[in-house]
Amino acid sequence: MADWIRRSMLAGLAAFFAAALPVSVAGAQSPLKVVATTGMIADAARQIGGDLVEVRALMGPGVDPHAYRQTRTDILAMTRADLVLWHGLYLEAQMEDFMHSLGARRTVVAVAEELPRNVLLAHDDYENRYDPHVWMDPDLWSKVVVSVRDALIAARPEGEALFRANAESHLDDVAALSDYAKQVLATVPEETRVLVTAHDAFNYFGRAYDFEVLGIQGISTQSEAGLNRVSELVDTLVKRRIGAVFVESSVSDRNMRALIEGAAAKGQDVTVGGQLFSDAMGRDGTYEGTYIGMIDHNVTTITRALGGEAPERGMLSRLAVGS
Repeated sequence: MADWIRRSMLAGLAAFFAAALPVSVAGAQSPLKVVATTGMIADAARQIGGDLVEVRALMGPGVDPHAYRQTRTDILAMTRADLVLWHGLYLEAQMEDFMHSLGARRTVVAVAEELPRNVLLAHDDYENRYDPHVWMDPDLWSKVVVSVRDALIAARPEGEALFRANAESHLDDVAALSDYAKQVLATVPEETRVLVTAHDAFNYFGRAYDFEVLGIQGISTQSEAGLNRVSELVDTLVKRRIGAVFVESSVSDRNMRALIEGAAAKGQDVTVGGQLFSDAMGRDGTYEGTYIGMIDHNVTTITRALGGEAPERGMLSRLAVGS
C-alpha cells in the first residue's frame, strides 16, 4: 500500500475515533495538561495527543538541557499538570532530583528510561550512566514515541483509540525519515564521513549511519574542553584534511572558532558546514521546530557539506532555504 494512502487512512481513523469519543472527552472535558522538558518530547506528545492535549515545553529553541534548571514558573506549571514528561538518562542533570521528588506527588514519566540498556551507548563521564542523545537515531527515537503514547493512554484512558491512531501515523513519518537519512547519508564518500561538532551529541547518529563523530566537549556540555583536546582535533583536521565542521544551535561556537583558527594556522582551510540542531529543535512554528524537521535539517546539512547528495530543501522540500 502506498505511503500516502496509508497516511490518509490513518488520518481518517483518527478523525473517526475523535468523533466517536464520548462528549465528555471530545468536547466538554478540558484537554490533558502535559508539561514536557524538551522540545522533542513535546512534539511527540502533540503529534500523538492532538486536540486532547495541551502541551507546554519547558526548554525552547537554543536551550541546553544539560545545564537547565527549573524556574519558579516551571515548578508551578509542573505541579499543576496532569502529566509531566521528561527524558531521563541524565539529560536534564540539574533537574533530576526535583523530578524524582515531584514523581511522589504527580504523574511523572521519564520516557527514555524505558529503552533497553543493550541499545544504549555508555556515558563518557559518568559510570553506570548512558548517552542520552537517542533522538539522533530515528529508529531508536520511535521507541521513545511509543513510551509517550503509553504515558498519554495511562493519563487519559478514554483517548486510547485516538492516541494509538495518531501514534501509528507519526511512527510512519519517523520511519520515512529514517529511510531518507539512510539513503542520502550513504552518498557521502567514506573518507569524508567524519562529523566534527561542539559536543558529543551525535554518537547515536554515528552508529546508525557509519560516521566517525568527534566532539570538542564530551556528552554533556558541562564537561570542559581542554586545550589538549582542541589541539588533538586540530591535528586530526590537518592530518585527514577534513574541510568542514559543524556548530550547534544550543552550544556556544567559541571552541569551534578556536578549532578553525588552529587548523588555519597549520595550513588547513576548514569551514563551518552548517549549524546543527543537537539538544534543541528549531524555532517554534517552523518545520525545523518539529522532530521530523530537526532531523531532516541535520541529515540534509551534513550530507551536502561532506560531499554527498541530498535535495537542498530536504526530504519533504520544507526546509528553509539556506537553513
